[in-house]
Amino acid sequence: MKTTTQVAVIGGGVVGCSVLYHLTKLGWSDVMLIERSELTSGSTWHAAGGFHTLNADTNMAALQGYTIRLYKELEEISGQSCGLHHVGGLTLATTPERMDFLTAERAKHRYMGLETEIVGPNEIKNLSPITNTDGVLGALYDPLDGHLDPSGTTNAYAKAARLGGAEIVLRNPVKALTPRADGTWDVVTEQGTVHAEHVVNAAGLWAREVGAMVGAVPPLHPMEHQYLVTDDIPLVYEHGSELPHVMDPAGESYLRQEGRGLVIGIYEQRCDPWAVDGTSWDFGHELLPDNLDRISEALEYAYMRTPCLADAGLKRIINGPFTFAPDGNPLVGPVPGLRNFWSACAVMAGFSQGGGVGLTLAEWMVEGEPSRDVFAMDVARYGNWTTRAYTRNKVVENYQRRFAVSYPNEELPAARPLETSPAYGVWKGQNAVFGQGYGMEHVNYFAPHGEEPYETPSFRRSNAHDTVGEECRAVRNAVGINETHNFGKYLVSGSGAEDWLDRVMAGRIPKQGRMTLSAMLSPKGRIIGDFTILRQNAETFRLAASFGTQAFHMRWFEQHLPEDGSVTVENISLKSIGFQIAGPNARELLSRVTRIDVSNEALPFMSAIETEVGQCDALIARVTYTGDLGYEIYVPPTQQLTLYQALTEAGEDLGLRPFGMRAMMSLRLEKAFGSFLREFRPDYMPAETGIDRFVSYNKPVDFIGKAAALQEKAAGPKRKLCCFVVEATDADVWGDEPIWREGEVVGFVTSGGYAHYVEKSLALGLVPVEMAVDGAEFEIEILGERRPARIAAEPLFDPKMERMRG
Repeated sequence: MKTTTQVAVIGGGVVGCSVLYHLTKLGWSDVMLIERSELTSGSTWHAAGGFHTLNADTNMAALQGYTIRLYKELEEISGQSCGLHHVGGLTLATTPERMDFLTAERAKHRYMGLETEIVGPNEIKNLSPITNTDGVLGALYDPLDGHLDPSGTTNAYAKAARLGGAEIVLRNPVKALTPRADGTWDVVTEQGTVHAEHVVNAAGLWAREVGAMVGAVPPLHPMEHQYLVTDDIPLVYEHGSELPHVMDPAGESYLRQEGRGLVIGIYEQRCDPWAVDGTSWDFGHELLPDNLDRISEALEYAYMRTPCLADAGLKRIINGPFTFAPDGNPLVGPVPGLRNFWSACAVMAGFSQGGGVGLTLAEWMVEGEPSRDVFAMDVARYGNWTTRAYTRNKVVENYQRRFAVSYPNEELPAARPLETSPAYGVWKGQNAVFGQGYGMEHVNYFAPHGEEPYETPSFRRSNAHDTVGEECRAVRNAVGINETHNFGKYLVSGSGAEDWLDRVMAGRIPKQGRMTLSAMLSPKGRIIGDFTILRQNAETFRLAASFGTQAFHMRWFEQHLPEDGSVTVENISLKSIGFQIAGPNARELLSRVTRIDVSNEALPFMSAIETEVGQCDALIARVTYTGDLGYEIYVPPTQQLTLYQALTEAGEDLGLRPFGMRAMMSLRLEKAFGSFLREFRPDYMPAETGIDRFVSYNKPVDFIGKAAALQEKAAGPKRKLCCFVVEATDADVWGDEPIWREGEVVGFVTSGGYAHYVEKSLALGLVPVEMAVDGAEFEIEILGERRPARIAAEPLFDPKMERMRG
């Protein structure tokens, strides 16, 4: 075993071997994998081996498509068979809601290059004669679906990695991980110590234990999972070709052919978390005791859907653990707070996602950033707010919902509330319907008095539609109040703060008492943040951005801090909260609770001041995401309720009404304001999204991403973000719908919804720049129906910004 290496990958399952292979593929050959036992000793060896592309996140689906297409290349490189069976797959729908979901997924696939299709009961029967189609409305058919040999595939990755120069050390448990001052690591193993520039935690069932060695336990939990292998079934082996996979969400099961019989797996409601207090280092190639009682109800349903199962004998029962993150997606990327320590964990669908995970991590390490937006599996989508109980409860919920319809407006209940602001009780008393982001509760809307505070999950307009409209009109016609706790907020200070910000941010740095908007770019010019910068004094700045990207942004800041200590960055997201007030009566309301002059001349748009508001010492910022006249008022958490009382008492005769995030997102559409991770995300460049107006191309500083941004500007963007007015019926866009023109898909929707004040259904989306003309006509596919849409070049509300700036 060598004693130095560029990368030490811990864990010899399919994910660890994929990471190792992709590092060599991208040119790093001084890499090694350290495995405590044998390759596949964990979840990999007992996996059912299925693979599919279906995923609610389009980039995750694309990476799953990459993984599946990789296997033939892997066989050619390694000479090792992966045991591929490309048999296709059917996901059945037995309810209109499920058909809506599958139809929406099919629409996304149109611009992703995935050749899926919606099929009816007769086609289902032709593809899978053993399937009982009673009650089945249709299915999504994916020709890429199939299964493979888990051991063969893992060893193909390993052999290909060895051919690229990698070393694999087996039967060598890692005992400790010790960081050095220069950011490198001493990996202490049973066979000796390895000095590694980078360490990757791909330890699967033992990822928590490896994370604990460095004080960063990942938010994941193992679950028991059972599948059954039947004896030979004549209807199966007498069929002329191998049968496709059949996913039956109503029955919580998946089914595929295995030789002359079948494999059927269950994601049951009565599920069991495994190894709650940690995974024993002695666990490995054994299975867990069978527990057929746990899946008895689902098996009865499976016998109805696949009648030939009822007469089949059981060859074996596999009950083994595998890991989930709270939302079911992997945990990948640089671990926040640590140098050169990487995560490749919680990959519960290893043979659908392992290749994409390996590619992503290798790109990140070798090239500095992934080739696409991978926030959906970035380990930094979680922060230090996650608790073990939260993780466990969310993982159970996710397991139970493995085949559930994912509604775009649904707020899942498990492990909530976890974190709340002081105003939570006030809103709860006003019949608020809550959502959650990054562990924090926020108001979505306020249900009418006497009505249950619950929004019906739907792809169509929900029971919240009319109430959200009332909240929007209250803002536009009088004044609304909304919390500011769900913005990410950062305090940047020190003698080098201005110079540092000038390099990290692509926009200009404001003067004292003023604010600017700025994009933050990656070295390749991709959008990794859109920030408000407020300058409090010569050496102190406040930044505001998306609440859900705190760990993501803090990781970036810390990676780029100067070594001389001249700059400090503090996350103050929960230390500075308050309210925003917005609408034509907002200035009058503010004037009643403060002694300062709040006229437009004294407190103009994009300015800020520290002053008294009621009894509080507050920071007032003249800005609002509603696109109206508005102010954000920040105080310490201990004074939030005092501030609320002052504002509500002063605004009683001004029509003050609370509004939630549903109204906020509707109001921003009327101004065509973009949203981070929707219109602004690491897949996009500044000029194509319009955020280039917040990029100071001519400032002398060589800010991060400047060269790439200038190159895009000189060449001109190939596509452009536009606002569309859609002739919708009872369903509006949410995001990822295809945009059609003259029978071809030419673009896609980034986000949208119903704009209540202007009474229009709106969509924001990207289309070729030559088509981006005011009034140009398109069609946008909503739940399988193409609806007419036209480009609106100007915002539908306050296009000259007279209200917002006045």
